[in-house]
Amino acid sequence: MNRLFIYILTLGVFLTATSELVVSGILYVIASDLHISIALAGQLITAYSLAFAIGTPILVFFTSRWERKMVLLLSLALFMLGCVASFVYPHISVILVSRVLLGVSAGVYLVTAFGTAAKIVPPEKIGGAIGTIVLGFSSAMILGVPIGIAITGWLGWQAIFIILGLLSLGMAFIICRFLPRMSGDMPASFRQQFKVLGSTVIVSLLVLTFFRESGNSVLLTYLTTFINDILHLHAAAISLLMLGYGILGALAARLGGSGADRWGTKRIIVLSLIIHAAALILLPLFSGSIITECLLIAIVMFSMFMGGPALQTHFIQQAPGSSSLVLSLNTSMIHLGLAAGAGSGGMLISRTSTVLYNPWLAGIVVALGLGTAVLSFSLGNRRAPQTL
Repeated sequence: MNRLFIYILTLGVFLTATSELVVSGILYVIASDLHISIALAGQLITAYSLAFAIGTPILVFFTSRWERKMVLLLSLALFMLGCVASFVYPHISVILVSRVLLGVSAGVYLVTAFGTAAKIVPPEKIGGAIGTIVLGFSSAMILGVPIGIAITGWLGWQAIFIILGLLSLGMAFIICRFLPRMSGDMPASFRQQFKVLGSTVIVSLLVLTFFRESGNSVLLTYLTTFINDILHLHAAAISLLMLGYGILGALAARLGGSGADRWGTKRIIVLSLIIHAAALILLPLFSGSIITECLLIAIVMFSMFMGGPALQTHFIQQAPGSSSLVLSLNTSMIHLGLAAGAGSGGMLISRTSTVLYNPWLAGIVVALGLGTAVLSFSLGNRRAPQTL
């Protein structure tokens, strides 16, 4: 029965993640329909990320003691409100507010889903459960975005959000009907909760997340450009390749979660970072071989998705009493890292007039994450206090 509950949570992550990822694929359509520039339309992505990064920890803190089912339902209600706003009044100011609502609600839902999964399954099965939930995000990349683009062509981009709103309403009914009631985090004061920020272990793990996601973003933000400019593949081949990478990422997330349960989170995190950094460093050296480059990118994608569930599980293990707060801070660092990586990657392209060297910058940043991981694990002998 626990497996069913995990799949229910994963389906909700799929819906919320689709609302985030699909906008990048239909940005030109939105800009044209609203009669705004692409630059202004791009602020829809920025608004979502900032709301996710800033709003999630705040709301998670104030709801950390609430019963988990209630938080999940409230986050879905907020998500539905954001979807309806996008559908009813298509004006840039309203859409920006809608993106804020969607970002905050998706963040709260994701963090609560992680925390709920940790409460549902035995401690030795947490990694696998987290890996399954991460599968909801990678599935949004594989299925949600292409389906959203197709719906845009058939019914218009606003239809995506009303469909997501209706599906989230059905998701809320399923959660209300089948998910058991679960308590929130242990009662603790504001000062006690935020003792996590005084823990060198937790802080170093947050820095690790920042470096890891920054490195990912340096490459992934411009991955299609890299494949197009360096490998000279046409659009159809790029789409097929990205689909394959998405499927590989979904498999890696599942294996990474199970591996964390079997061999420990530290081993999976370190192994994934070593492979990740090495593949990135090698990428520019084989620019003349399409097959080698595609294989190296596949290794990058596999190691990236493999390490994610292990890192989330490690956070839960280090701060069991404040898992929701810690996970929300981690998701904030993810989005800050994504923004930093996209910006630094763009600056490098501007200076060099090519995307060829982005993997080297990404590899260096991921290597910094590896060093941070080793530091964090060496400090881990001093276990975080139980009030964390």
